[in-house]
Amino acid sequence: MTIDPIPQVPISRVMGLLKVLDDVGGRHDVFRLARDVNFELGEILQVIKAAELLGFVETPGADVVLTAVGGRLLKARVNARKSLLKEQLKKLSIFRAVVDSLERSDDRRADQDAFLEIFALHLPAEDSESLLKAVIDWGRYAELIGYDPEERALYLDQA
Repeated sequence: MTIDPIPQVPISRVMGLLKVLDDVGGRHDVFRLARDVNFELGEILQVIKAAELLGFVETPGADVVLTAVGGRLLKARVNARKSLLKEQLKKLSIFRAVVDSLERSDDRRADQDAFLEIFALHLPAEDSESLLKAVIDWGRYAELIGYDPEERALYLDQA
């Protein structure tokens, strides 16, 4: 099983990027964008990479361009937006691994340590805890997975 990491940025920043792109006609220069949203270049590049992994933007040359999927996401109502994001997340290997693991569990729950071990094994160059935090953030936003902080457990969201 191959697992690819995701950028460790809050999904809210990805959504903010899409809104900014929509406000300027769907296309923006990366360097001007970093200045306009007051982000360091490295930080905005991670947000752009996240949006690109999700299929919401493309990056020809030094531009960031909103895709048709990104445009549909912005026009959708809240539940449709979450549904579209959920479908995009399921295309990413790290989310397929998490969902598959949870589906194999008797109660569709698993301790977070199990995922920290999976990430450490498959992605030794990544900070497993930061990666898990991003997976939980993105997954909760899309209502794909949930997180119980008291039990330190992930579960499949039944919403």
